[in-house]
Amino acid sequence: MAGRKSVDPEREAQRLARMLEYEHELWARGHALVAGLDEVGRGCIAGPVVAAAVVLPPGAMAEGINDSKLLSAKKRAALAEAIKRVALDWAIAAVSPACIDAVNILQATRLAMGMAVRGLNPMPDYLLVDAVRLPDVALPQQAIIKGDQRSMSIAAASILAKVERDAMMARYGAIYAGYGFERHAGYGTAEHRRAIEAQGPCPLHRMSFAPLKGCDEAAATVQPPLF
Repeated sequence: MAGRKSVDPEREAQRLARMLEYEHELWARGHALVAGLDEVGRGCIAGPVVAAAVVLPPGAMAEGINDSKLLSAKKRAALAEAIKRVALDWAIAAVSPACIDAVNILQATRLAMGMAVRGLNPMPDYLLVDAVRLPDVALPQQAIIKGDQRSMSIAAASILAKVERDAMMARYGAIYAGYGFERHAGYGTAEHRRAIEAQGPCPLHRMSFAPLKGCDEAAATVQPPLF
């Protein structure tokens, strides 16, 4: 039986050091409250988009932290608790499917991120954001492509958002039975598409997204989503 692949301690230390390069530069410039922001659920066809903001203390380094998509559920859960303990502050915000349909997913993502920032106390003095800019947030900021693999603060936010959203979707799986939300978290898997074909949409579905455009929306008004 094959054993678990070992991690070279020196290479891991180098990777973590690289993930703090943006933060170190900002801390050196006097920005003590640097917040990392990321979202989860942007590519789903059901459920909210969830954003998190995390302010790490200068010099913080969390062993094993990485883009949430590259971690197991067990590792994400353990890291989420460690991040909450070490962070100067953190906040999570969710925007509902109805709002996503009304304003589009990019604007809903920005709205969730802005809500997360405003949930921090004290307010950060600089933002590191995964991929997008937040024009409605009057703080200095930098959008970093693949930021969840290049910034420890953004990676920390991606982990908190992923753990929170997965827990939300597991709860919705019990409320809206038959869709499998607890397994696929609202992504457009084959299982999920078959459930939509069989049952029609529910209040968690984003009616502006394919393959839901043109579906009978009456089925989605049976019970309001719990946001």
